[in-house]
Amino acid sequence: MTLYWQDVEDGSEIPEFARTTTLMNWNRWASVNDEFVPMHMDDDDARANGQQAAFGEGPLRYSYLHSALREWIGDDGDIVFVNAQYRGINYKGDILTVSGRVTGKREENGRHLVDVDLAITNQRGEAVTPGNATVALPSRG
Repeated sequence: MTLYWQDVEDGSEIPEFARTTTLMNWNRWASVNDEFVPMHMDDDDARANGQQAAFGEGPLRYSYLHSALREWIGDDGDIVFVNAQYRGINYKGDILTVSGRVTGKREENGRHLVDVDLAITNQRGEAVTPGNATVALPSRG
C-alpha cells in the first residue's frame, strides 16, 4: 500500500520499529560493514575500555532509524535526510524501539516532504538515540 503525502498529518506518529539487540545482530552488522571491533563483541575487552559489557555500535542504531522510516513510507517514498545523536549505550539484550512523530509537511522544488522527529528508546525508557528525518512521499495530484 502506498503512503501518500496527503495521508500524513502534522503530529501523527509513525509505526514503532523494535529490535532486541544480541551478539547475532552485531556479528551480522560487523560482517557486512567490516567492523569487527573487540569491545563490541567481547565483554572482557569492553570492561578493559571502561564499559560494563560489550555494547552495540552506533551506526547499527542509525540503520534502525532507516528501517523504521522505510517500513513506514514503503517503496514509493524516498528517505531524503536522517540525523541521529548517540546519547546512550546499548548492551546485549537491550530492546531498542524506534518511534517518531510528524513535525511538518511542505512542498519544495516539486517534492512533497515530511519532517519527522525520531527517537530510539531502550526497555528502561532511556532515549539513547534522538534524531530527525525528512522523507519525500508521492502525491495524489
